[in-house]
Amino acid sequence: MTALDAHNERVRYDLEALGLNEPTWVEPTEGVYDVVIIGGGQSGMGAAFALRKERVTNVLIIDENPEGLEGPWVTYARMITLRTPKELLSIDCGVPSLTFREWWVAQHGEQSWEAIEKIPREDWMEYLRWYRSILALPVRNRTKVERIVPSGDGIHTIDLSTPDGQQAIKARKVILATGIQGGGEWHTPDFIEKALPKSRYAHTSEDIDYEALKGKRVGILGGGASAFDNAQYALHLGVAKVDVFMRRKEMPRTNPIRFMEKTGVVPRFSALDDATKYQVISHFVRLNQPPTNDTYQRAAAWPGFELHLGSPWLSVKDTEDGVVVETPKGRFTYDFVVLSTGMLSDIALRPELDEVADHIALWSDRYTPPEDQQMPLLDIHPYLGDSFEYLPRTDEGASLIHGLFAFNYSALMTHGLSASALTGLPYALPRLAKGVADQLFLDDQARWLKAYLNYDEPEFVSEVPAESKVDA
Repeated sequence: MTALDAHNERVRYDLEALGLNEPTWVEPTEGVYDVVIIGGGQSGMGAAFALRKERVTNVLIIDENPEGLEGPWVTYARMITLRTPKELLSIDCGVPSLTFREWWVAQHGEQSWEAIEKIPREDWMEYLRWYRSILALPVRNRTKVERIVPSGDGIHTIDLSTPDGQQAIKARKVILATGIQGGGEWHTPDFIEKALPKSRYAHTSEDIDYEALKGKRVGILGGGASAFDNAQYALHLGVAKVDVFMRRKEMPRTNPIRFMEKTGVVPRFSALDDATKYQVISHFVRLNQPPTNDTYQRAAAWPGFELHLGSPWLSVKDTEDGVVVETPKGRFTYDFVVLSTGMLSDIALRPELDEVADHIALWSDRYTPPEDQQMPLLDIHPYLGDSFEYLPRTDEGASLIHGLFAFNYSALMTHGLSASALTGLPYALPRLAKGVADQLFLDDQARWLKAYLNYDEPEFVSEVPAESKVDA
């Protein structure tokens, strides 16, 4: 038996000891899942396990990617290690043997854990694959959700594209655990799309063949962490020159997430009033995050790297010599350009929500910020309930969106760093799972209350002697 085999036995014992293999209390509905989770990455799998702790087990996870390629970690994520501190918990849901640390130590020992500074990206993906396997999570891969169609009676039809054609399944609750892009779409500036053929550019979220660009010149627009991840990755694979262009005149120096982690902001964000939430997130977005020191240093160590501060792209043009980029500080030519331009959180951009998007409340419907804080990009975030549930814009839409949960980056405004951030998952998962379970419980209230009032199964079955008579 290997060390990992022994650890697997420990996990199974822990699950049994905690009663996490107990049957569900939810009355089944024939042909209907209690919960369908869209997205089989860390958030979706964590949600399924958190639901198991609530004894909600008639669950299916759907992911459009092949098995083992869920999430960004071995596709478009190009950092060497995770950015979060290695000590942070994530999807273990309070079971120590399910933590990354215990999984690592079981295989490599305590000294190895002490030696690593951050979690290697590809090892994190191996951990996620192990997590899925040891928990026997029900994931259906290569399955894409096309749209969610509400019936208004508490059942949602989910139209799917699969390798075998179009299918449909039904669910009482639907959790959109669709990551950073799940609340909208990756952002490509209009002037890029209008000026360049797609063969000349890519977003950092896409599959980019940097090996085919060996010896070439690459320009990167944007100063987010992904810009420097891609710069060091491209140079490592032989790209001759990589220039990163930032609008800011100075590099961001502070990371507000570190403050949030240390002071209780992450776990308690949901308790804030709307005004404070808006103030915190608008400051977070304006302040931005710097790249990690190690990622920046890896990129800057290459002779072909150059950083251009205070240099927004004014225009781009496709020529025989390459893509010509015009900036306030000069003109540059590249064989290929990469966009680290983030994403837009806008539910109107999500095709799976076409049937219900107009009925979902946005922050602009519920709160008007002071002028000095207002950011239209924040105003279009969905205004969620306490457990990540979509809330109705009007009473008319309440029955249509009932049972839909946004466990993705669009929850940022309402719940802070939560659904798609490792930092927030330990606090977000129990909140989500309890909310889903509570909805199932309350939806079935009439049934179980009637059964409760009619409950007459004897528990006390001991023989009791007849009452003795006392002579006068």
